[in-house]
Amino acid sequence: MLHQELSLKLQQKLSPQQILRIKLLEIPELEMEERILRELDENPALELGGDPESKEESLEEEVEEQQDELDLEDYLQDDDDLYGNREYDKNTPDRRETFFGSSALSLRDFLMQQLDMQNLTENEKIIGEYLIGNIDDDGYLRIPLETVSDQISFQAFKEVSLDEMHKMLKVIQDFEPAGVAAQNLKDCLLLQLYRKPKTVLTEQAIHLLEQYFEEFSHKHHDRILHRWGITREEYDAIVGEILKLNPKPGNAWEGMPGESGKQIIPDFIIENIDGNLVLSLNEGNLPEIHVSSRYLRLLQDYNASPHKQSEETRNAAIFARQKVEAAYWFIEAIKQRQQTLLSTMQAIMDYQKEFFLSGNEKKIRPMILKDIANITSYDISTISRVSSSKYVQTSFGIFPLKYFFSESLLTDSGEEVSTIRVKNVLQEIIDNEDKSKPYTDDELEKIMQDKGYRVARRTISKYRSQLKIPVARLRVQ
Repeated sequence: MLHQELSLKLQQKLSPQQILRIKLLEIPELEMEERILRELDENPALELGGDPESKEESLEEEVEEQQDELDLEDYLQDDDDLYGNREYDKNTPDRRETFFGSSALSLRDFLMQQLDMQNLTENEKIIGEYLIGNIDDDGYLRIPLETVSDQISFQAFKEVSLDEMHKMLKVIQDFEPAGVAAQNLKDCLLLQLYRKPKTVLTEQAIHLLEQYFEEFSHKHHDRILHRWGITREEYDAIVGEILKLNPKPGNAWEGMPGESGKQIIPDFIIENIDGNLVLSLNEGNLPEIHVSSRYLRLLQDYNASPHKQSEETRNAAIFARQKVEAAYWFIEAIKQRQQTLLSTMQAIMDYQKEFFLSGNEKKIRPMILKDIANITSYDISTISRVSSSKYVQTSFGIFPLKYFFSESLLTDSGEEVSTIRVKNVLQEIIDNEDKSKPYTDDELEKIMQDKGYRVARRTISKYRSQLKIPVARLRVQ
């Protein structure tokens, strides 16, 4: 017996407009200008400049309202030329960039540029190059100056004194970003405070770090209050000022793991204006575009008497309509991209408000893609596309959006904290360990548990690796 089986398959096929919107959403600020310029190159119905005057706007409306028998669907399907990824080689104009992170260079390259601008002797230049070469991705010079001096002696065949080394180190410590080339956390924070305008609060913060850093780093706050003789309210304000500083000034160049040296231009800017967070898109150099009035008039002329036109004119009208519709799609896709980006970043900013106000990484809340999807009503894939390659500029530095997404961990007290906070605690423990006898992962596990964090040894090892901290035997000094 023969059996016949009817199988129905429902297959979702994305329209060219949907594909375009998805592609534009994935593009970071760095590439968006080039994408618009490429579209201008490929579509003659697009022109540079703001919206035309009302005369041209009314012309657009007239063309949209008119109907003709042209069926353009066949012409608009799978338009590889329009939506493809053809290479585009054109010099782009300067962008709006700020020093903290918007750099086309790696941190060391950026420092070398500043070194080249100094009036230095040959010896000073060599010392500066070696010092910069030993600065790590966090922006610290963690090895002793004697070691750098030995490198210069053996590799550059130059004998340099420690006084010369100290002199050049101070030169580099005046470079951007503030706090760079510090040899420890205390110096890093002080270097940043020294650059701030002199106020009572900054002077007090400097005094706290200079006189009580050991107690401060071990959170012996009551001891400091007793010795200094200030009120708790005054002390909290001083600590708040210190928490605004960047403990890792090189992190703006580090970006995401494996991207050292990648050009970073922020997609968003968050400003703290009198305690109010203000969000904006960083699109200062994106070209303004509009639909060509010449192409709109061509269609208007054709639509006025389509049956009296030649075959050549008809083909020209088909081409013009194809390009005009594609131009409208592109402009609308850019508008939708802007709205989606702003809505998503607004949700992230509101969710992590305490961090964006203070810069204190301990204030980062556990947050997953689904949390933001629920707030914005976008699907998770949309949130993922927005956060995967976008950056936000704050007064504390530039951060990849995916930095703010983390799982949660429950402490012994029942508090839900982000894994970012757990890593920060781990980093702090290692920063303050006895360098002659660093903690093993087993010891770190016990210390973390004593602090209330239920973290297994294998998790300690994983977090340590993610923080680029070597094992104990390699941390011995």
